[in-house]
Amino acid sequence: MTETTTILEPHSLDGKVALVTGSSRGIGADTIRYFAAAGASVVINYRNKAPRAEKLAAELREDGAQALVVGADLTDPLEVGGMFGQVEQLYRKLDILVLNASGGMEGGMAEDYALQLNRDAQVRVLGAALPLMAPGSRVVFVTSHQAHFIRTTPTMPEYEAVALSKRAGEDALRKLIPGLTERGIEFVVVSGDMIEGTITATLLERANPGAISQRREDAGRLYNVSEFAAEVARAAVEPVPADHTRLVGDTSSFGEE
Repeated sequence: MTETTTILEPHSLDGKVALVTGSSRGIGADTIRYFAAAGASVVINYRNKAPRAEKLAAELREDGAQALVVGADLTDPLEVGGMFGQVEQLYRKLDILVLNASGGMEGGMAEDYALQLNRDAQVRVLGAALPLMAPGSRVVFVTSHQAHFIRTTPTMPEYEAVALSKRAGEDALRKLIPGLTERGIEFVVVSGDMIEGTITATLLERANPGAISQRREDAGRLYNVSEFAAEVARAAVEPVPADHTRLVGDTSSFGEE
């Protein structure tokens, strides 16, 4: 067991089932590791990184965890339905849903792909998960300060379309909070600054050389993947703030929401 898997209390998630979208690598993968180390049975979701997902599952199983690997394009309703069909068949329930998958800077995608994935798919995935979620369950939506504060603080042009689509997704999910509350399901947004080592940071740096180092200088420091994943994992178990928002890292460069 690596040091990065000791964020949550051992056995604190015994008997729980956690699904993290986009969890074959990066923040999603480390979040899955933290959940499994705390005793949860986990669901690893990927779009096109099957070998990485299977490697992660094998690693977790060696440590005694139960892990289900499910490939699903979250913009495809049939694939989303199939994913939760597998979750129901194996686990019969879902206690933690982390909406981590996002995108929009990839090449070769449809013009509205960012909105399809970052807004429409987020709502679709939550809707498909709800039949498996009992009172006491938790939904976590992962976003960035650049998206969360996009209405008041401009971001770099290369990221603007993604930021707007992620904020649209956050807004759409927040509208569902009253209905979730009625069902006894908690909801929290985790917003962080640019994260060192993520695909998004790499693509931004490629499109705008020096962007990440400039942001690091402005913020004082940037979280790395495992540090931010730890905050996402904690958000799944710690009390939900009154405004359903957990801000990670410096926000002094951003205006009020």
